[in-house]
Amino acid sequence: MQLKHKSAIVTGSTSGIGLGIARALAQAGADVMLNGFGNADEIEFTRGALQRECGVKVLYSGADMSRPEQIRAMAEQAAAQFDKVDIIVNNAGIQHVAPIESFPEEKWDAVLAINLSSAFHLIKAVVPGMKARKFGRIINVASAHGLTASPFKAAYVAAKHGMVGLGKTMGIELAPFGITCNTICPGYVKTPLVDKQIADQARAHGISPEHVVRDVLLVHQARKEFVRVEELAALAVFLSSDAAASMTAAAITMDGGWTQH
Repeated sequence: MQLKHKSAIVTGSTSGIGLGIARALAQAGADVMLNGFGNADEIEFTRGALQRECGVKVLYSGADMSRPEQIRAMAEQAAAQFDKVDIIVNNAGIQHVAPIESFPEEKWDAVLAINLSSAFHLIKAVVPGMKARKFGRIINVASAHGLTASPFKAAYVAAKHGMVGLGKTMGIELAPFGITCNTICPGYVKTPLVDKQIADQARAHGISPEHVVRDVLLVHQARKEFVRVEELAALAVFLSSDAAASMTAAAITMDGGWTQH
């Protein structure tokens, strides 16, 4: 297993993309700390199953990613339980869609805090240990919206663009210490969150879910299929490995051609 004896924190990993990445890292041999909200019994079931199936240590932190002190505590807990933190995946995120003139200020603050500032705080917390060991892998999960824009998503697009910029800066700054930082920019991924968007847009526009997928969500993707969680997870495992030592400060698209449209 290529990540044996490594340890990772994956934020926003109780479902969707984050859980898929956490599962792939565990399958590759890494100890993993899950993070996110959800039903406590379901999270514990997922944690225990992943630990048994992969034969690695799997922990859970309910840290609120809008709270810097809780992010620092999560990093300290992982370092204490795993002895070190080798890999972090900044995946936690929320969304709000509204025209700028009616965009709630508290939603702007929340999106920026969770989608961007949380990555800064977690990176800051783990980098001293990574520098001391001359090894680290930082992976930011942004979006195609980190490279392009859509209307009514001011906070999300701003945060994801910021995530790409943060990744480039960290990649350059931390390269002398054997630490890489890369940002994955996926297109639409079929997750429960996207399923809800499909249903909501179908109702709002009076069209079928199939039309929402084809004419709204995937309209800019040359490959008219959703990105699979497993594809993103495999990329995250590669970026965490020794084989990706020369990849840093990169914004890597997996978007079906969206950003080249």
